[in-house]
Amino acid sequence: MIVRRTVLSALGGLVLGACGPAGRDGSVARFPKDSTMARIRERGVLTAGIKFDLPLFGYKDPSTGWITGFDADIARMVAQDLTGSEHNIRFIETMPRNREDFLDRGVADIVVATYSISDERRKLVDFTDPYYHSGQDVLVRSTDTDMHTVADLLGKTVCTGARSTPLERLRARLPQARLVVVDNYSECVSPLLEGRIDAISTDDSILLGLMSEHPDSLRLLGSPFGGESYGIGVRRGDSVFRDYLNGLIRRFLTDGRWDEVFRNTIGVMGVSPRTAKPTPSR
Repeated sequence: MIVRRTVLSALGGLVLGACGPAGRDGSVARFPKDSTMARIRERGVLTAGIKFDLPLFGYKDPSTGWITGFDADIARMVAQDLTGSEHNIRFIETMPRNREDFLDRGVADIVVATYSISDERRKLVDFTDPYYHSGQDVLVRSTDTDMHTVADLLGKTVCTGARSTPLERLRARLPQARLVVVDNYSECVSPLLEGRIDAISTDDSILLGLMSEHPDSLRLLGSPFGGESYGIGVRRGDSVFRDYLNGLIRRFLTDGRWDEVFRNTIGVMGVSPRTAKPTPSR
């Protein structure tokens, strides 16, 4: 099942030999000629942009090369439907500065990387319906017991991501805060642990991943403000591919696969899927 991986698939999704393009139930989907789906099936491998430094969502183990996390498993399920095997996938690292460019140039077929849907980004890419909901929260040191809500960050030094909706929200809510802006949220962790910054603020899903590596040293305030919806990004104007992916997301949300992936990734932190799971679109 999705939770069982081979070393080769995790090291880059190398194709071990194309399986028949059958769905989970053994059925074979028919794709329009010249569609993105048909091209991927003919190629035999899906290229997925993902984060490599975010535990629980998209993480590349430095010692084994394994790619794990909620986003990784969502992408593998897409590969399963398109090519007949979850192993027929190639992961490439994407960051906020290159996600749209990778899709536009065809470097990646999809981007599944805690990619928040926004009106500004819709001008550059097409998004699927949401497959995950999160709220913005704050991560602090466990010893900093005087911080409880975002209001307590006034005058503090806060780390967040470049070109992100959490950054814009912090600028609006905390105009007097000192913001440290990075490309990868993993860059915030050492400064926080060492006391060079006071907090990290972004999506609670991302913060849970960072906290999972330092559960005794970091704590989540648990006072979310604002909200984000993650979608799968595709090349702008590719409505046929987007609509196909929307159909897959509806199936994942209703046939138990979304819940299984959640339990095996974010769920290990004891988090309930109640607020994270979207309502399937009609």
